[in-house]
Amino acid sequence: MSVAVVNGASCVCSFGTAPGTLNSTNNFTVLADGKPICLMTDVAGGVNVSPFAMCTSLANPAVAAATAAALGVLTPQPCMPTIAGTWMGGAKTLVGGKPCLTLDSKCMCAFAGSISIVNPGQTKVLIS
Repeated sequence: MSVAVVNGASCVCSFGTAPGTLNSTNNFTVLADGKPICLMTDVAGGVNVSPFAMCTSLANPAVAAATAAALGVLTPQPCMPTIAGTWMGGAKTLVGGKPCLTLDSKCMCAFAGSISIVNPGQTKVLIS
């Protein structure tokens, strides 16, 4: 059993400088604690996964260019999550035929960041 993740949950990126927010755009009918449950398909950067303030990954071309221009001093640039693939570690519970996100779900950014959920947005509903 794991905690269901809902609209408004907080997540972090290993290369971000601030938490981001999850937004459910694929489910508006199944609620947990009065909020829509997020699904594995809620993975679009900037839509479902909000930016993490600044990106510090040298795999990000903007960060690499700014750092090179600053003679090797790491120069973070604005984050725009570029999700590579889908969420991993979701529940067996399905909503509309799609697995639900759980507190232990993770996904990867194309710029080598690992995105994980730190606050599911609710703690009353557990799913398997």
